[in-house]
Amino acid sequence: MKIKKMMALKLLLALSVAIGLSSCSKGSSSKGGSKATGWKINDKNGGFQYNTKYKKQETPPGMVPVEGGTFTMGKVADDPMHDWNNTPTQQHVQSFFMDETEVTNLMYTEYLFWVKTVFPPTDENYKNIYTGAIPDTLVWRNRLGYNETMTNNYLRHPAYAEYPVVGVNWIQAMEFCKWRTNRVNENILEKNGYLKKDAKIDFAESVTATSTFDTETYLATPNKSYGGNEEIVLKKGMSGRKEATEEEKNVYAQRSSGLILPEYRLPTEAEWEYAALALVGNREFNIYKGQKKYPWSGQYTRSSKRQYRGDQLANFKQGKGDYGGVAGWSDDGADITNKVKSYAPNDFGLYDMAGNVAEWVADVYRPMVDDEVNDFNYFRGNVYMKNKIGEDGSTELVTADNITYDTLSNGKIMARNFPGQIAQIPVDENETYLRTQFSTSDNRNYRDGDRASTRYFRFGGDEEEAEEGGNEKYTMYDAPKHKIQADSLGEMVKTYDKSDKRTTLVDDNVRVYKGGSWRDRAYWLDPAQRRYFPQDMATDYIGFRCAMSKVGPKSNKKTPRGNPKK
Repeated sequence: MKIKKMMALKLLLALSVAIGLSSCSKGSSSKGGSKATGWKINDKNGGFQYNTKYKKQETPPGMVPVEGGTFTMGKVADDPMHDWNNTPTQQHVQSFFMDETEVTNLMYTEYLFWVKTVFPPTDENYKNIYTGAIPDTLVWRNRLGYNETMTNNYLRHPAYAEYPVVGVNWIQAMEFCKWRTNRVNENILEKNGYLKKDAKIDFAESVTATSTFDTETYLATPNKSYGGNEEIVLKKGMSGRKEATEEEKNVYAQRSSGLILPEYRLPTEAEWEYAALALVGNREFNIYKGQKKYPWSGQYTRSSKRQYRGDQLANFKQGKGDYGGVAGWSDDGADITNKVKSYAPNDFGLYDMAGNVAEWVADVYRPMVDDEVNDFNYFRGNVYMKNKIGEDGSTELVTADNITYDTLSNGKIMARNFPGQIAQIPVDENETYLRTQFSTSDNRNYRDGDRASTRYFRFGGDEEEAEEGGNEKYTMYDAPKHKIQADSLGEMVKTYDKSDKRTTLVDDNVRVYKGGSWRDRAYWLDPAQRRYFPQDMATDYIGFRCAMSKVGPKSNKKTPRGNPKK
């Protein structure tokens, strides 16, 4: 009898605890209330605003998702050239989005139209902006070849609209990414009621050189977007309703709104190689360990599928003097570049990750990938900047009077910022003091161009010893130093470095490009291959595509792989 009473008491106690826990749980998750304070979120009277109904990042226009993971970066198959610049390393990249094709002539001419309309080259203040954005169409010329048809038509003729843009240097590709970021976010904010409808295409009034939309400016000081025009930049609440009431229209969109996408950018070398390999489509152990030779499965460049047997899987140079096979039964269907999506995609859904055009990536080139320092989202080229703050404590915007121009080594003048953008300055001791993960703004030559690793460094020596042999002081790479500057009359004076003591073309301004092109033999179709080119120069075989980081979980699956669903 006593045992039964004891059991009954224990059961009653357990029920009491369960009821108490249930009531606590119910109270802590009250609708619209904060789990930290109990205060109401998204209150119509101006309380804390946050998108509590956010689900996932939408796929950006023209892109496909690439789920991150680990892979062997570098060459692990046969390496007959013995380049020694792609030693295998195990790397991990986070999930990201990537353009399914290279940026096309049509996409780039849309950019040129916008730049020319907003910053008319007839205006003295903006005369170099449009010309600085135009691709170099002279890259098609050859001393012993007739290519004037491409010189005159390739960029703008509709016959080449869906062909990858070429003649674009690395800097121009980066500027395109910035422009695309602003235009896509501008469109998203308009669709969600934060910007006046169709203001973005009203080039007569709303969109001018002094009244444009910039994503970072909007996030930092939204009331300064469009030149501070409050009729265009609207407020709205985050109640979740399609049409907010007047009381709810009390905030601008913020990062906490979940609407504004991260920036478009060039992919890192690790991201590009990972995306090109597309290991997701093959689970064999040897493939996982890096034995995949091309973006497709197999060791050959021709299709083995019955319907397409013998067809080339990419656009590349077949052999000396053979860029497309015999007329009537062409090997790859192209002599120069080809229309995007002309060949099958890889297992991530990405087209032309081998052949057609090689592609710029974000990294500064070095012969070695320093996996001893980092094996997660590897990237060499970080230059950390911050917003410039004025004396009144507010962010300073670029105006028509303080646009920054760069004069490239070939004399081309390019604008590096535009009116309406936030002025940027390098990070200083305020951000670097006592930091363990970075100590300077410019990290391009980290563990590589430092004093102790230079060829001519002598412990206890002086700078004169370091300069022996024609080197600058304590520079790791003694690449040519071509100079271009204006004389007293404003004329450009070009000085070509003819020193015979230079030993390399590598410096902090050369960038990696990946993938084979229509000019390359099959050897270069391997995603592990890597080459470099000056960032301010262009060719007829290098194009680019954009990438975007994914925010949130690695995968959009509801449960992590390996964990059973509850």
